[in-house]
Amino acid sequence: MMTVEVPVNGQSFLAFDYGLKRTGVASGNRITRTATPQATIAAEGGARFARVAERIQEWQPDALVVGVPCHPDGAAHENTARALKFARQLRGRFGLPVFEVDERYSTTEAHALGAKDADAASACIILEQFLRSLP
Repeated sequence: MMTVEVPVNGQSFLAFDYGLKRTGVASGNRITRTATPQATIAAEGGARFARVAERIQEWQPDALVVGVPCHPDGAAHENTARALKFARQLRGRFGLPVFEVDERYSTTEAHALGAKDADAASACIILEQFLRSLP
């Protein structure tokens, strides 16, 4: 995963918990270091990117955050590659900085918290983890 320093002027973020059929979304900011779940995107391929474009237009984030899943030992698996490809596609399509976050256990944690929409809750967990890492 890329380790990139987040510019101080990066204040607002949209985070994505990528899945083959559903992509969780959360918005958040550097000031409060909190995230709010947004409606999960239930679309694939070009339709998914059309929904992402709508969210970017609506929220006008300074940067994007993508959760990258790994095995418990940190090893990559097929979903790791898919999430990294999604992050690359976001960079290419939208020209915004994209930060990748290790999202091990985020969905498990979302379920444990009783989330109605585990995908959006997982995106919140990913984004709050990212926001806590900022100076």
